[in-house]
Amino acid sequence: MDNYQDRPLAQIAGQPIMASELEEALRSMGQRAQSYDNPQGRAILLDQLIARRLFLMDAQKNLMEREPAFKEQLKRVKDDMLTNYAIQKAVERVRVTDDEAKKFYDENPDQFEDNTVYGASHILVDSEEDAASIREKIAAGEISFEDAAKTYSSCPSKAQGGDLGDFGSGQMVPEFEKACAAMEPGELSAPVRTQFGYHIIRLNKKEDAGKPSFADVKEEIKQALLAEKQQVAYQSRVNQLKILFPVDKL
Repeated sequence: MDNYQDRPLAQIAGQPIMASELEEALRSMGQRAQSYDNPQGRAILLDQLIARRLFLMDAQKNLMEREPAFKEQLKRVKDDMLTNYAIQKAVERVRVTDDEAKKFYDENPDQFEDNTVYGASHILVDSEEDAASIREKIAAGEISFEDAAKTYSSCPSKAQGGDLGDFGSGQMVPEFEKACAAMEPGELSAPVRTQFGYHIIRLNKKEDAGKPSFADVKEEIKQALLAEKQQVAYQSRVNQLKILFPVDKL
């Protein structure tokens, strides 16, 4: 069976560009890869690979790697890679166990406070005057909140009558979240100013989700502790190296 990865997609002076090279270029693009993971996108990437190979072959033919400027660039790149490799070696043995993470969870209850889940709808406009006027119409029953959102709001949520769905602490800008925290379900806010404009908020739900379990936050704790331990290992190695290679700040 033909293996696509082993197929040549182009040849330049007898040298092939393989499908595996194109796939590697696609993977290296991260999220942007979605835009190129189609026949047209792959054709563009292949053209880019061909262009780069042409430049490489030209550089090799003209012995550019012997030029002093290139040698200096190569030295800087090599030194930087070697430095990063040495740092990686200094911290690679650092580990965080589940027991260490559980101990941190138990000893720091204040860092894992109860979560509040909100459900809210809003109407976003440019001025406080417009927000106040729309709020008055809703409060007087002249128009429903949903219809007002569809008519006046500049937020894409207008299509859902302003409904933002559920969100937790830290997921909205502080001013918006502060307003929600001070409201009760069914309540309509006064105009709330944020960086986006002026909001009329209707709180639909406020529920205490309780303290997150250790299972919910274990990996987050382990990553935080790992970063701390790596920093300690890094600084310890720096201090050792200062003994080997005395430093004098001038």
